[in-house]
Amino acid sequence: MSIRPATDDDHDSLQCLWHEFQQELVGPEWWDESWDEAWSVLRDRISGSGYVLLAEADGEVVGFASGGERRPRVLYVNDLFVRRAARRQGIAKELLGAVAEIARQSQAEVLMLAVDVDNADARMVYRRLGFGEQAVTLVAGIDTLERRVTTSSAPPSVASTHVQTDDVEAVERALAQFVPRKGRSAWSDVSPASNGWVAVIDELCDHDRDTQRRLALELSDRLGVPVVALAVEEDVVVRFLLYDRGRMVDEYLSVPTYYGELSRGDELALSANPTLVARLTGADPGRLRAVARVAPSPADLPPARELAVQIADAMQLEARIER
Repeated sequence: MSIRPATDDDHDSLQCLWHEFQQELVGPEWWDESWDEAWSVLRDRISGSGYVLLAEADGEVVGFASGGERRPRVLYVNDLFVRRAARRQGIAKELLGAVAEIARQSQAEVLMLAVDVDNADARMVYRRLGFGEQAVTLVAGIDTLERRVTTSSAPPSVASTHVQTDDVEAVERALAQFVPRKGRSAWSDVSPASNGWVAVIDELCDHDRDTQRRLALELSDRLGVPVVALAVEEDVVVRFLLYDRGRMVDEYLSVPTYYGELSRGDELALSANPTLVARLTGADPGRLRAVARVAPSPADLPPARELAVQIADAMQLEARIER
């Protein structure tokens, strides 16, 4: 295996590698780049604005790395790719070693690169090679950002609480006793039982997440049944909490890091548990798994209200978020 600088004559080889690379990068639509755009950048780097290295094995090009100077003492790795069939042979390590040599020759002291937050395998490899997190890249959809910066308060939230019972009167009694203890609610509504569930919507629960949690906990404990607290928070993310006999047993948040950075374990804890949800609600686990996805950004998911309806439907619930 050998590493060499690319030349203009490597156009076709680089194009094949780039297309394979793009097929593995399942990124958002706004991140799309054409080969012509990519080649323009690569050709400039080949000409001297940066570097493009090719890895060859048995006369075949199997990987590449490219980038350039970010700051006087920083060399950036913009692209690093090894063909799937050639992985686990140390080729990525050899490419990075060659990049490090370029950095040393240019008197750079640090290599810097970016990696998708959900690319766990690549992040693990980079950490083993000595890379550590220095910054977090954040993205925001322009529509969402403009809406946020032009309003003085947080966007509205809507919530509905679903009790697995046909006893509407028991739910009404519990609600009448609970809500006055938490504050003054402008309105409340308890739906007739449907598919074995009674839905509760309440003005106080809409804008106070803690109130909805406590209501769901109390209903589950008092009636000894599963309760689902569903909410669209700030009109951007979807959350549900599942209670069983007065104990929270599962929690889902469509964008786990929406309210702040979390450890990997905490992020995983905010993914839905389709098997458990299916056992307690009768949901189809496959369907719930398909719709109750998590993502690093709201832009990577359906609009929040649409997603909430899909999740509720998978649990055979009526979302009750039309206000």
